[in-house]
Amino acid sequence: MSLLFKNVKQVVFDIDNFIDTVEQGVLVFKEGVINYIKNEKASFADKIERINRLEASADKLQRKIDDEFYRHSILPQKVSDIESMLDKIDEIIDISKDNLYQFDDELPFIPKELKKEYIRLAETSAEAAMAVFPACRAFFREPLKVQQMLSKVYFYEKEADKISRNIKRKLFHEMKDLQLSQKIHLRYFALHIETVSDKAEGLADMLSILALKMSI
Repeated sequence: MSLLFKNVKQVVFDIDNFIDTVEQGVLVFKEGVINYIKNEKASFADKIERINRLEASADKLQRKIDDEFYRHSILPQKVSDIESMLDKIDEIIDISKDNLYQFDDELPFIPKELKKEYIRLAETSAEAAMAVFPACRAFFREPLKVQQMLSKVYFYEKEADKISRNIKRKLFHEMKDLQLSQKIHLRYFALHIETVSDKAEGLADMLSILALKMSI
């Protein structure tokens, strides 16, 4: 019994590290977008390198956690649900990394009139993700508290949606000097940034259901 307890403690510790790593990835994503918009090339390049390392670390930790669950038969009746949740968490750092690479690959031109909006969008989208991580940690310790911890996720996701929509309206209704191809390109990047908050919302929906199942 003491061995099982030790194994459970280890896997919870590894899950905390996994969540910490994804959380750092979101912060790097946010700062990377801001670096790009402010034309801080060296800092942006550093964020690309850092998110690469963090994403690789997150993948390694996730594989280790999966192995621990099966090797030690920890929570066998819940393991598929927990793995699905871990996959959703991993999607957040994956999309964060992909987004930074989109900036690096396609080099979008952000008009000065929209720079503040794009920064707000990156900050708000990241806030939605940052708000879901405490609930992820609580899931393994106090599942009954999870649902009440998710309201900020939904708030920030809706705010990110509003900011993204405002950017798109400005592009297509006010910015007459931009070519249609430029407008479509910029809309595409607004949607990309917004996907981080969308992934957080999807994780929050899953957590709400799994926490209820866990507490039964």
